[in-house]
Amino acid sequence: MKTKSIISTLALAVTLIFGSTVMAQSKMEKGTKMVGGAEMYPSKDIVSNAVNSKDHTTLVAAVKAAELVETLQSDGPFTVFAPTNAAFNKLPKGTVETLLKPENKEKLQAVLTYHVIAGKYSGKAIMKAIKKGDGKATFKTVNGASLTAMMDGKMLVLMDGSGNKSMVTIADVNQSNGVIHVVDTVVLPGM
Repeated sequence: MKTKSIISTLALAVTLIFGSTVMAQSKMEKGTKMVGGAEMYPSKDIVSNAVNSKDHTTLVAAVKAAELVETLQSDGPFTVFAPTNAAFNKLPKGTVETLLKPENKEKLQAVLTYHVIAGKYSGKAIMKAIKKGDGKATFKTVNGASLTAMMDGKMLVLMDGSGNKSMVTIADVNQSNGVIHVVDTVVLPGM
């Protein structure tokens, strides 16, 4: 009787351990990265992942206010340079609040689409273009303006038309419809 009880207990323990391991492995699918304290699943689209990042609440609010959710959930592919909340906080006081007003939707769309390139460009692909361009690569953004990429040591840096720079802090966060590169500064199109 005792042996049967011990065997049952061991079998239960093995099942629990094995089951927990399988659940943990299935939860962390291959290629998943952590951004803003949340797992970014390669099987989910850009918006479905971004809403879980505590570092991107301002960006998500802006995407909603600009009515770009549906676009960024479409097939794409898109390369998104995603500014953090801290990046938005670097803007002059009142800028974000002003851009979020309904009457400024077109300006907000221009700012947000300046952070998006059509196509999926990994960090490696961007660095290859920089090397090919003798230290700089220019990309046409979805809003039609150009964004320049360059290296600062080993760091990938973006430069807007006014010469403002933004550093990629987390690269290659793969999505089902493209890739996100987290940036530390909001880049602005000539407005």
